[in-house]
This record gives sequence, structure tokens and C-alpha cells, in this order.
Amino acid sequence: MASEPICDLKSLDFSKPLYGLEQIREVNPQRFEMEQLSAIIHVDQSQNLIVGYKQLTDDEFWVRGHMPGFPLMPGVVQCEAAAQLGGFYARKYDLIGGDYLGFGGMDAVRFRKPIHPGSRLDLMAKVTRIMARRLAQFNFQGWVNGELMFEGQMLGVTVNKG
Repeated sequence: MASEPICDLKSLDFSKPLYGLEQIREVNPQRFEMEQLSAIIHVDQSQNLIVGYKQLTDDEFWVRGHMPGFPLMPGVVQCEAAAQLGGFYARKYDLIGGDYLGFGGMDAVRFRKPIHPGSRLDLMAKVTRIMARRLAQFNFQGWVNGELMFEGQMLGVTVNKG
């Protein structure tokens, strides 16, 4: 059975992003085909909640090979998009420090329905636990047209360059 939405998407205005791609690039290090966020549309620091989206096009790096003639967004890329959303929040608001936020683990991930090019993948993440200077735990969900497509929990951990 699918979870309840972390946030009411109908209450949000997707036409007025808080942060576009250039502002996301100021916080997140991913570039080129690994950029999996198009915009951030809502941040609620009092609830440790963030909402953004990825507008999927026919030019996504995975379209040609996954699956030829019937392209499906790979689950690992869905998880990467959710991780980038959580990473943006953790870095922008300095939840745990470090030069980067890396994957520390994922739990309870469920893929509910396939996601295709041309979709707007709405992403939401909510911090559920912080261990200062070490890790942040998030619940995350991905939605398309009001339908839950995937969900799970992730751990973000500090990663330092040196």
C-alpha cells in the first residue's frame, strides 16, 4: 500500500520556482547528464521539507537504451533525483557540513509505476533525523500527475575532498 503524500502538491505553485537550474548548480555539484533536478519550488525549514521537480525530455541519457522503443526512467536515476533534492536541502541549509553530501544508504524503496520521457517528476523529501556533522536521514517520494511513482528513505552522509 502506498504512503500518504509527504506534502500536498496541489497547494504549491509550480510556475514560480524558488530556485532554477542555475541556482541549483550553485549548491549541487552534479553536471551534464547527471543533473536530475530542474527546479525547487518549495522549502519549509520549520518542517525540514523540500519539493522540486525534474522535467523529463526525450534527450535524457537513458532514453536510447532503457528500453529501446519503450523508454523507462531507471529506478537508480529516480533515486538519484531524490538524493539530489535531499542533498540540495542539506547543503543549502548546512545540516551536516562536509564538502559534499553522499549516499549513505537507502531503505524501503518501492517503485510503484513506470516513469516516461515527457513527464514532470515531482519530488519531495523530508528530513526525519540529523546526526550533527555526520548524516541526515530523509523520506522521499516521486509523483507524476498526482500518482505516486516511487518512495523510500535515504541517508546522506558528509563527504570531504581531502
